[in-house]
Amino acid sequence: MYQYEKPDNLVELIEESVSKFGDRPLFGTKNAKGEYEWISYRETGRRIDNLRSGLAGLGVGKEDAVGFIGNNRAEWAVTAFATYGLGGRFVPMYEKELAKIWKYIIQNAGIKVLLVSTPEIYEKVKTFQAETPALEQVCIMDAEGENSMAALEAAGASKPVASLRPKPQDTAALIYTSGTTGNPKGVLLSHGNFTSNFIAAGKLFPKQLHQNTRTVSILPWAHSFGQTGDLYNIIHVGGSMGFMESVTSLAEDMGKIKPTFLIAVPRVFNKIYAGLQAKMKEQGGMAKKLFDMGVESAKKRRELKGKGQNVDILTGLKYKVADSLVFSKIRERFGGRLEGAISGSATMNVEVGYFFADIGIPVYDCYGLTETTPAVTMNCPAAHRPGSVGRPIEKVRVVIDKSVSEEGADDGEIIVYGPNVMQGYHNNPEATKEVMTGDGGFRTGDRGKLDEDGYLFITGRIKEQYKLENGKYVFPASLEEEIALLPWVENAMVYGEGRAFNICMIIPDFDVLCKYAQEKGLPPDPEALVNNVQVQEMIAGQITAFLKGKFGGYEIPKKYIFLKEAFSLDNGTLTQTMKLKRPAVLKQHMESIEEMYKLPQ
Repeated sequence: MYQYEKPDNLVELIEESVSKFGDRPLFGTKNAKGEYEWISYRETGRRIDNLRSGLAGLGVGKEDAVGFIGNNRAEWAVTAFATYGLGGRFVPMYEKELAKIWKYIIQNAGIKVLLVSTPEIYEKVKTFQAETPALEQVCIMDAEGENSMAALEAAGASKPVASLRPKPQDTAALIYTSGTTGNPKGVLLSHGNFTSNFIAAGKLFPKQLHQNTRTVSILPWAHSFGQTGDLYNIIHVGGSMGFMESVTSLAEDMGKIKPTFLIAVPRVFNKIYAGLQAKMKEQGGMAKKLFDMGVESAKKRRELKGKGQNVDILTGLKYKVADSLVFSKIRERFGGRLEGAISGSATMNVEVGYFFADIGIPVYDCYGLTETTPAVTMNCPAAHRPGSVGRPIEKVRVVIDKSVSEEGADDGEIIVYGPNVMQGYHNNPEATKEVMTGDGGFRTGDRGKLDEDGYLFITGRIKEQYKLENGKYVFPASLEEEIALLPWVENAMVYGEGRAFNICMIIPDFDVLCKYAQEKGLPPDPEALVNNVQVQEMIAGQITAFLKGKFGGYEIPKKYIFLKEAFSLDNGTLTQTMKLKRPAVLKQHMESIEEMYKLPQ
């Protein structure tokens, strides 16, 4: 049994923060004029009280499941905390999801009351409501009338019901993993799972996380990384968060929200980095010379400081000029106040990480899974090792099981122990037994190794690794992450299981590629470009040159398939957390893959 620090449940978390930070802003939402309007902790607490009472009026009590279909918004948090205050289980779902997945989750979780964001989603749910007998009530957020969330809050305001305090071991939420194969699994997470995680993580960032912290809500709260790292973390310290309107408006939204800290994924920084590189190459001239001078002086400055040496006058001057004329403008793209960021979901490319640290925005890699609520290891200002995902957080222990590795390997499966480890998979004892060890450890399915100082390095995904015909192992995700750093590439998937060599499917970044086409006098048409031999050879050549020296020759793809249609949620090739559904991609493109292997090398 673990000793939990206070707050040890999510009801205590929100009520203490409402009491301490009442008049401070909590949530910012963009209005019709494009400006952000903020609501306070006190107003949020009032809405939670009203909705909790309204849900009680519908018969929601201990261990009843309340579902939510919608993007990050104030109502998401209000519904979650209202459910927790009744001892209920909160079940969030993604707004952009297949209706059949909603149906499966509603049935599997036994959801009693469901809140949905729009009338359109309500109409979809109505088509299968008869097949979900446990579902008694569906309320709409963006609507008026008796089925609206507003009506439910109003009903609760007239009949107040006090909150109860769950125990740390009580289930708080079911988070359904957007698995790459089969139906999603409902991960049972307790109040203590959540609170122990954000308390331990918060201790690593004392100067970055406080009541003046402001962030942009980017990651979906239906996933544990966004929920714990973003929502609960910020509420715990009394900070505030603005909701991005969309991925395409993120740069504009950051300029208005002016975050001081971000919880994000490498893709956000990779795209900005690739965009900057492409822009500098396009501009050329003095702008590129200044940029290159700044990058080089920043690198030299970092290396000298790393050796404990003083920075020479010339290097310092070059950096100061570049910082004033170039780097400050990059920081302005993030709102001008960003002090740092935590990045998870995949390991940050070391070169990209160094770049952002050099310009004054350090990005700290961490590692975790839905089943570990999510944080397992974290880099932080006081303990940062680029290339690693940090050291285990407080009360968490990592063990490397080498029994699953090939002979002579220095890595193995990562097993996690701690108060962050899930209670199991809902209604799925077989799947739970597969991943839990007899002494309470969670088998992550990831490969990794610990260095002499306890830093964890991720080396691959056990289920995704494969052997080539020559018997050598390939970890495709590592290759794909590197390839996607090139400005020409939007996404990539590497395949070669049991084959003589790897091939790679490429989704080009057509914004960048169309500019290239105009320079070369080619038609800026995506379909024509992906079929253009000159374009294909250019991208393939750049990928080979980029990977050379970083990977073994046997790992570098020998052939490429260029695709016009992106991997996406809509065509079933990406999960909600933007991970590749490899079986789905292979099913769609296996005919082309087989044809590629028939061609001579």
